[in-house]
This record gives sequence, C-alpha cells and structure tokens, in this order.
Amino acid sequence: MPFGSASSSLAEGTKILLMIKFHFTFDKTRKSQNLKKRILKKYTNSPPKISNVIIVAGGDGYMLQSLKKYMKFKKPFYGINCGTYGFLMNSYFSGNLENKIFKAKKTVINPLQITGFNNKIYKKDLIAVNEISLFRQTKQTASLKLEIGKRTLIKKLIGDGVLISTPAGSTAYNLSVHGPILSLNSGRLAITPISPFRPRRWKGKIVSNKVKIKLTNLDPIKRPVAAVADNIEIRNIKTLNIKVNKKINLNLLHDPARSLVKRIKVEQLRRHFS
Repeated sequence: MPFGSASSSLAEGTKILLMIKFHFTFDKTRKSQNLKKRILKKYTNSPPKISNVIIVAGGDGYMLQSLKKYMKFKKPFYGINCGTYGFLMNSYFSGNLENKIFKAKKTVINPLQITGFNNKIYKKDLIAVNEISLFRQTKQTASLKLEIGKRTLIKKLIGDGVLISTPAGSTAYNLSVHGPILSLNSGRLAITPISPFRPRRWKGKIVSNKVKIKLTNLDPIKRPVAAVADNIEIRNIKTLNIKVNKKINLNLLHDPARSLVKRIKVEQLRRHFS
C-alpha cells in the first residue's frame, strides 16, 4: 500500500501508482506559480473529493491554511517547499511525484481545538496545528489566569502573553520564545510564557495532551488581548478553552530523509549542543 507502508509486490505497486489522483493547491508566490506551470503540464488537477493526495506548493504558512481548508476531505497532505524554511514541507519538486508519494512516510497530527469568548461573550471556534498564542493588544501588559483541568496553574501571569504549542509546532514560535522542543509522539503540550514580568522566572510547563487548558484575561477592559491560532487572529479575548481534538487526524506525508520525526530530533540536537 502507498503512503508509508510497503507494497506486497512490484506489480501491485505499479498498479497503485497508475491509479493515484492528485489535487494541487499553489500559493501565489512566484516560485509556487512557476511550479504550477510545470506540474499542470504533466498532471491532472483532480477535485479534492476524488483525489488520493492533496499536494500543497508553498511555505509553512500556506500549508497550515491548506490543512484547515481541506481537512474535511480526510486526505493525506504532501507539501512541496516554495517558501523559505519549510519545516512542514518536502524539498522543491524534482523527479517522479508518484514515486515520492509511494515512498513517503506518514505522520498523524491531532490539532488543538480552541473555543474563544470575547468581552461581549461572542463565541468563536478555531483549529491550531502549531500553536495558539494569547498576546497583549496595547502597550499594557497582559494579566492572565492559567488553569489545567480543575487546577489553577498560575493565578496571575503578567507579561506580553502566553503560548500553547503542539509537538509539531514546538520548533516554531514556541522555540523562538525559549519553549521546549517536544518529541512528536510525546503526548505532551508546551505552555510557554511570552516575556513574563511576574512571575519573572517562570519558564512554563509541559503538560499532557489529554488535559483541558483554560486561559482567562483578568483585566479585559484595561489590558485587552488577542488570540492567534497559527495564522488566524481574534481580538478582545476574555477566555480561551483549549484541548487536543483527537477526532481530527491530519496525515502529513514526507520524504523518508525529511520526516517530521527526524526534523524535530535534529532541532533537539541543535539546541542541546548550542
């Protein structure tokens, strides 16, 4: 079978490759659009509903958008890096795409499910693959309460904000604010403060991905805060309820040499020896 498991025979594998259908989505950057011209000369762009794989050409930000847009079709995603770093992506396209998909390693990611309420009790549901951050909107520092299940973790966190990261996102914004890098199968989430003023030396906490996390703005009028789920922002947040949604399985395909597990391990080693 394709997508990371071994074929029982060469004939079976060839048959599968001939049957595979792709849906392509391209970012608007010049590099993505140049690739679009090349790829669509060779491949048919099938509708996502009948495709076997969603091919995403762009950077990490475009991949995050595409995961949310197409997750309802329950198809695996293969990213081609047309951006800069491209942590979630594979190398820029070359060679036979069918063979790349056939040999790819699959990683399953469960995203964060976030329910936010603003000052007017307006409810908003969001999904985050990498992280959800709560950040001050004005010159005033944020004043936040953090709860884990029925337990209060921090009564009052004063600072620029706080970030909740999945293992897949722990090498992104979380790492830039000195949060821990989580192994992909750790079953953990990272709670990391952003420029904490009080408690000044609090470094954050690693928690189980089975717990529910609640963030409350203690002073929403004087100290408004905004929530950003990957690349979607909602403002004037009063409370956020966060949990991992294990009913949503996002399947990412990577070339064996660039699997997500390997890339996270490389980042862990870099931090250890830096």
